[in-house]
Amino acid sequence: MVTDLRSIWLRAHSLLVYSDIFEDAVGQGWLAVVRSLLTPEPDPVTCLQHYGQWFRALAHQNRTWEEWLITAILESDNPWTRSAQHQPPDQLPPALVQAAAQDLALLQTIAPWNPARLCSGVQAMVPGSQPPLPWDRDPQPLPPAGERLRPSDNWSAHLGDLADHYRRQGVGQWGRFWAFRWAGNPQNPAQWQGVAHPDPVQLEDLVGYGEAKAQLVQNTEFLLAGHPALNVLLYGSRGTGKSSLVKALLSQYGSQGLRLLEVRPEGLRYLPQMVEPLRSLPQTFIVFVDDLSFEEDDEAFKALKVVLEGNVVARPANVVVYATSNRRHLVRESFSDRPRPQDADEIHSWDTVQEKLSFSDRFGLTLTFEPPDQDSYLAMVRHRAERAGLTLAPALLEFRAKQWATRHNGRSGRTAQQLVDWLQAEQAQGLDPVPPMA
Repeated sequence: MVTDLRSIWLRAHSLLVYSDIFEDAVGQGWLAVVRSLLTPEPDPVTCLQHYGQWFRALAHQNRTWEEWLITAILESDNPWTRSAQHQPPDQLPPALVQAAAQDLALLQTIAPWNPARLCSGVQAMVPGSQPPLPWDRDPQPLPPAGERLRPSDNWSAHLGDLADHYRRQGVGQWGRFWAFRWAGNPQNPAQWQGVAHPDPVQLEDLVGYGEAKAQLVQNTEFLLAGHPALNVLLYGSRGTGKSSLVKALLSQYGSQGLRLLEVRPEGLRYLPQMVEPLRSLPQTFIVFVDDLSFEEDDEAFKALKVVLEGNVVARPANVVVYATSNRRHLVRESFSDRPRPQDADEIHSWDTVQEKLSFSDRFGLTLTFEPPDQDSYLAMVRHRAERAGLTLAPALLEFRAKQWATRHNGRSGRTAQQLVDWLQAEQAQGLDPVPPMA
């Protein structure tokens, strides 16, 4: 075993382009276990500790060793994967393609050295002790390119499948996550933090506003297809589902390369610097700004104008801005802003007022969300209740919906969801669904 393990150790250190996959906790844990087993006079305690760290790292990610290795290949950020996003393998430097193929062949020989196999080496080192348990679990689905690797006896033959995956899904963090929050600062404005558990809301969860929903979906499909797409302002009453509709696009189109970038108001001033590095990536990006509004002379106002309209540098074709607001005119205006001739105000001050009022016009598409009437609100409640598996009688559900809207936040999609969440909890607890009389 030691001879075979030494060969595997050397292969792991012979990787030319995929060497980054051993940099995380699982990869480092595997290397530590192998290194312990190859030490001339191994320390049993150290070896057991290293195996325990590797076991915990795999358990934390909840993947088998093979699944982790294949996923690491799919997410690797290296010269080959970056180049494969933009050109097919037959158009890349032959040395780069050969290095990728060689690395895949090496990684395939490393895959069989899983916890079950290494456990026997650890146990041989500490005979008589409690044998370490191998980490394992039922196989989980992988992306299509990964599913082709799993049963294959020649990983290097799948360079084309992997190139297609990198071009569609991205590499590094862009392949690992679908949603991001801005985590930058003035020194590094183009820094994004991946969101491991984005809002799972689905387009099918949202009813009402059918025309607005259809237009937003169509515009997003234009973006994904590489056609000109418009920046969108979703304007309307609170709780009508504006933000949920944007977030639901990610569940629908994330697998097609759509990425959602949430930017807080304080980050808007750096928006031009944020989006510029995205220009060269093959994925498509929605910059999502929730509850947008500006104060007078806000620096973010000018920065967003640059992204919406461009300046001497053209706006990236793979980036759009989707913003929600409760205000039709996004820049706050007071009556004192308006010129009064008797006070000898600025001659062209109406131009300033018009600039403020027309800022929302810079969004190519404005979708309006009015408060739902009672029939629309009840339709929302019925739809969400059905998807949640509630078993209330229709008449009782309608009664509870009307009562909830009256006593809480009025009729809206948000109110409907809050009611359904409450009713789900009641049903799970076996409580009487008929409320006491007030």
